[in-house]
Amino acid sequence: MTETTGPGTEVRVLSGARPGDKTCILITDGGSGPLSRHADAVETIRLDHAAHTLARARSLPASVSVAELRRYVHHLADHLEEVLLVARSRGRRLPL
Repeated sequence: MTETTGPGTEVRVLSGARPGDKTCILITDGGSGPLSRHADAVETIRLDHAAHTLARARSLPASVSVAELRRYVHHLADHLEEVLLVARSRGRRLPL
């Protein structure tokens, strides 16, 4: 999530590193400064992890165990939550 706080600044909310971690709130310059680049990099990593987990889940064999299927559902739910956070953040930065 991103909120504008003043001229040239934004508050960006990033998910924690692991499920259950607290979120990280960054006040960025709203442009290409170091915190904005860091937030962009974290979002990219989150999206890459989600894509990787989705690809692995799609390639599961039909004989997958219930335990493994539950594990993938849990990971997919975690990654969906992160992807939605990134989408909200990026959506708020779009000029309307």
